[in-house]
Amino acid sequence: MTAPISLLGYRFFQYALLGGSLAALVCALVGLFVILRKESMIGDGVAHISFGGIAIGLFLGINPLLTALVVAILGVLAISYMRRHGLAQSDSAIAVMLAVGFSTGLIFISLAGGFNVDLFSFLFGSILTIGTSDLIIITGLSLVSLAVVGVFYKELLSVTFDEEASRLMGIPVGLLSTVLNVLVAVTIVLSIKVVGMILVAALLVIPGLTALQLDMSFRDTVISAILFGVISVVVGIFASAVFNVATSGVIVFTLVAFFLIIAVWRRLTRA
Repeated sequence: MTAPISLLGYRFFQYALLGGSLAALVCALVGLFVILRKESMIGDGVAHISFGGIAIGLFLGINPLLTALVVAILGVLAISYMRRHGLAQSDSAIAVMLAVGFSTGLIFISLAGGFNVDLFSFLFGSILTIGTSDLIIITGLSLVSLAVVGVFYKELLSVTFDEEASRLMGIPVGLLSTVLNVLVAVTIVLSIKVVGMILVAALLVIPGLTALQLDMSFRDTVISAILFGVISVVVGIFASAVFNVATSGVIVFTLVAFFLIIAVWRRLTRA
């Protein structure tokens, strides 16, 4: 068993803490808007769409996070187009693009000769293997996401809570919805190394759901969601390094534990 404090002296561990905390922060913030708009399934859909991008990146020898980002953004734009033009409802549009992304991934995997260790690290997460290039991408995407939310904060808040009133006020609802969907795509991609494609939707949704149970102001809810997400990631990183267990599993387990504890506490206080 490795001493937790001694781990802080290793660069790979520092990268994991920084990259994981940034991913958790952005996931909690963007995820709260997604939950309030009742579009939580788009996170899971985009995660599966990005599978095609990761397979393409591994096949071409390009950083998979970059190709996953391109494919994920194209996927959410296609979903927005189908919704806007009445080609499919929200869940149906997500299902179509999910199938396209996943089948694309399977095709490139077969061309490459099957699964490899790199692909499994993206499927299930491998936060302790975050390198310098990965950290640069995660940091850059995080800063862009935070900047976009900061610039359009009031508009996103208005569209989230009252879409019809926002239209009457002249706010471009369709454009902002697309912007939010693109943010979801960016958030999913920067979190893939943390918990993997299979569990990334949990990091997007559970912190916000937990914070919403506390019935606080929106600002305090955002702060609480970020704290739940970041603490869960830090616990997962330390536990995986010390006890040699799966990081993504511990992160999601901790998130669910927070959710259940808060849910029970709220029921007891209301009784």
